[in-house]
Amino acid sequence: MSRGRRAGAAVLGSRPAYSVRLTAVTRPEPDTPVAGRPVPWLRVAAAYAWRLTLVGIVVYGVFSILGRFQLIAVALFLALVVTSVLRPLVDFLSRVLSRPLSVALALVGSLLILLGLLALVGNAVAGESAKLAGEFRGGIHRIELWLQRPPFRLSPGRLSDLQRQVTDYISTHRASLLSSALSGLGRVVEVITGGALALFASAFFMHSGERMWRWGRDQLVPGPARPAWDRAGSAAWRTFAGYTRGIIIVAATNAVLVGIALLVLRVPLALPLTLLEFFATFVPLVGSPVALGVATIVALAGRGPLTAAAVLVLIVVIGQLEGHVLHPLVMSWAVRLHPLVVAVSVIAGSIVAGVIGAVVAVPIISVVWAVLRAVRAVPP
Repeated sequence: MSRGRRAGAAVLGSRPAYSVRLTAVTRPEPDTPVAGRPVPWLRVAAAYAWRLTLVGIVVYGVFSILGRFQLIAVALFLALVVTSVLRPLVDFLSRVLSRPLSVALALVGSLLILLGLLALVGNAVAGESAKLAGEFRGGIHRIELWLQRPPFRLSPGRLSDLQRQVTDYISTHRASLLSSALSGLGRVVEVITGGALALFASAFFMHSGERMWRWGRDQLVPGPARPAWDRAGSAAWRTFAGYTRGIIIVAATNAVLVGIALLVLRVPLALPLTLLEFFATFVPLVGSPVALGVATIVALAGRGPLTAAAVLVLIVVIGQLEGHVLHPLVMSWAVRLHPLVVAVSVIAGSIVAGVIGAVVAVPIISVVWAVLRAVRAVPP
């Protein structure tokens, strides 16, 4: 035998090599009746059900923790709002100034503008207090005369009884009203504390937000998941910043239009009502009509039914302009949600956390939807 002959090679004159292939033994399926086997859609539904249940438990736990630390959660949300609004100004100033100085100038300047606006409103209310008191007394008398005419036909005795019941209620529940006022002072302290925390956090977010994000990502997220994490974070911040800037533009536009209309109609407290309209617009679909409803009551007491009817027409016009012009144009860079989704989100947020929940519900839903779209697998 030669050395080049490979092991196992066939040799002349020897028996041929046979290869035997064994067939796989199949086990008989268990005799399970067809009626006892789950249908495919039921298996899929069960698989999704326990996953959705787990997600619901996690979401409930997160919101329970946020509810226990509501002040901190609201302060951080306000810090993100301030950062999204002032970050472009800080980036512009940092081209010629240092980053800390740019952050300080942006924060101090915005605080001075806000305090000046509040001082202007307070000065306007204090300067017209005597005149407003007389107008409101005359307005209440006009409302009484209006209620005595058709279709209400309320007798003067009935109106006097209603005023007496209100006075008796205030005198009877004076202690509870005083305790409510004292608890309101505690809420004022909480608001001041939350505002200070929001300013403190926003200063760090504007100064070194990217470094804080990278540090948290490197410490908490595994390496293979970091690209998806960065993509989701970028989409979330882009959507949140776009929504915040857009809603501020919409609120400012509504406030300007309402302020001009109230000044033309000579409605009392036009400037405070304009400021109320600005802040109420942050609650979508609900805030603006409520603020204009307050303006209608003030117009009814101060100027009469015709001016109040004009303010009611203004509610319809502002609502149509906001829903069909401002939101489609201004909010085009943010995630556009269906009005039904917005309405359900606002109602659900108000049930969970009151006014704060109604304010933060729509941006949270927008951010969640943007993150889901960002991390969704792109088809080839």
